[in-house]
Amino acid sequence: MRESKVGRAARAAAIYERLERELPDAKCALDFGSKLDLLVAVILSAQCTDKLVNEVTPALFARCPAAADYARLGATGLEPFIRRVGLFHTKAKNLAAMGAALVERHSGEVPGDRDALEALPGVGRKTAGVVLANAFDVPALPVDTHVGRVARRLGLTTHDDPDKVEADLCTLLPKSRWSQAHHLFIWHGRKTCAARAPACERCVVETLCPKRGV
Repeated sequence: MRESKVGRAARAAAIYERLERELPDAKCALDFGSKLDLLVAVILSAQCTDKLVNEVTPALFARCPAAADYARLGATGLEPFIRRVGLFHTKAKNLAAMGAALVERHSGEVPGDRDALEALPGVGRKTAGVVLANAFDVPALPVDTHVGRVARRLGLTTHDDPDKVEADLCTLLPKSRWSQAHHLFIWHGRKTCAARAPACERCVVETLCPKRGV
């Protein structure tokens, strides 16, 4: 029998509540001290582990406490700080351009507006969502590979496109839960619902999952 939207929303609420109890410390895994630091860390985290980003950013943040510092160093000057990070050539260019854009458009400050964030070099919808949720306390549910995989396995979406997955999840969950759902799904994806070998035998939402072991 096909699940109704009401039934799916009720199941989504139950999933959220179980994960919240299981993962009370779920939060952003990136280390940052300012809104600018977070924006830079999220840009660097694309196709890279948070652990590696956290290893390279302390020296970068110390050298570039302000947006103007990224613009001043330029891509060539930034590359030595992020050489261990995947796609570092492109990311260095984006960071330099992002710093210049912040200075020119926003007096060096990170904007708390989605459209303004997404207009910055190297910033897409997911990056903007992470910054809004964690730096500005604005409800957002950015979708990365973990969130998308967990949502599909739990039958909360049938889509692969991150924007469509986000739309489905935001419809099922109240806005007050969006940001924490993002963290819960990521932590659950890393700790239990792994891509290659999901640990269904110890999953707290296994009885709510229509695709057990998929």
